[in-house]
Amino acid sequence: LTLLLIIVVLGRYIVYCVEGNIIYYIASRMKNQVSVCSVMAVAAAVSCIDISAARQPIMLPSQRTAAFINKRSTQQQQQQSNIENALNVRGGASKKKRGGRTASLYSTSKKPSQKTATGKKKVQAAAKEAEKKSAVSDTLTKYKAILPLTRIYITLVGAVTLVGLLLGDELSQGLLALDPIRTMYGLELWRPFTAACFLGPPSIGWLMSAYYLFEYGSSLERAFGTAQHLLFLLIQIGFLSVCSAFFGQPFFAQSVITSMLHVLSRSMPNQKVKWLIFTVPYWTLPYGLMASDVLQAGNAGAALPHVLGILSGHVYYFHKNVWPKLGGEDWLVPPQFLVNKLEGRSAAKDSISNALKSRKKGAGRKLGSK
Repeated sequence: LTLLLIIVVLGRYIVYCVEGNIIYYIASRMKNQVSVCSVMAVAAAVSCIDISAARQPIMLPSQRTAAFINKRSTQQQQQQSNIENALNVRGGASKKKRGGRTASLYSTSKKPSQKTATGKKKVQAAAKEAEKKSAVSDTLTKYKAILPLTRIYITLVGAVTLVGLLLGDELSQGLLALDPIRTMYGLELWRPFTAACFLGPPSIGWLMSAYYLFEYGSSLERAFGTAQHLLFLLIQIGFLSVCSAFFGQPFFAQSVITSMLHVLSRSMPNQKVKWLIFTVPYWTLPYGLMASDVLQAGNAGAALPHVLGILSGHVYYFHKNVWPKLGGEDWLVPPQFLVNKLEGRSAAKDSISNALKSRKKGAGRKLGSK
């Protein structure tokens, strides 16, 4: 390759000399100095172009690729420097943070800065921590907004479910299930309450049952009051403990939910409600839930908790609403100290105002009259 390059250069140089002498001879014959200069300049330019092209070395393909990459990177660096110079000139965005007050794309893209009570800007970590605290505080506020007895019941359901997950199926059955012998003779008095709170392992059915418990429990507590709702739950736990022990049911939380629904449905039996895609009377809703559970389980035994719940709820509803209308005594009334303790002074004021309203107006004389 080197020898070939030398031969090409020498050949081009000889051609250049010959062409120059011929052109100079022709120009001298023409005796025109301007023509001589112009012709010489054209010949020199053509010869230089040819010689410079001939002097270019012959590169291998790998060398050409490396040269192209270097040239490309150099062009990109040049373009980047040009862009940065232009942005610096116009006062625009830059990758570096600036301490000045001049507005830029970097400063305007940030979220609006939060300020403390003194007017100082919060640190970013403090702002994020404040957002987390606000989310937690919102959750706690919603949790505290639930009616007290329903909130306690839902908390117990979550705690019992967590214990069941930690212990496993076998140990949870032995510790949490309803066992009449161990309850009465072993004084394991927590078993009726854990049996009323255990909804099984977390699943879609668990979520639906917890939602029903919250919805129906809140409606009953709002309608009856906290003290009356506590009396209702105690009656349900006692009655269902006896029935579940007789039928061999270790847990009866689903029966408690069905009893709540039955009492609500009997209070407004003819009201139209939406169930799945159907509009049905309210009193048929407990039976609809029982039918859906039977269809999902594919076993008629799934109807037993609902039957026990309907029976238990109807015992309460009859003695609370039907029997007093027939002339019987309403003995399902919470004691007054429990009402004052759970419902506060508002219940006492309501009872006093009701007593004053029930008094008959006499025919007394007004003060100052003769």
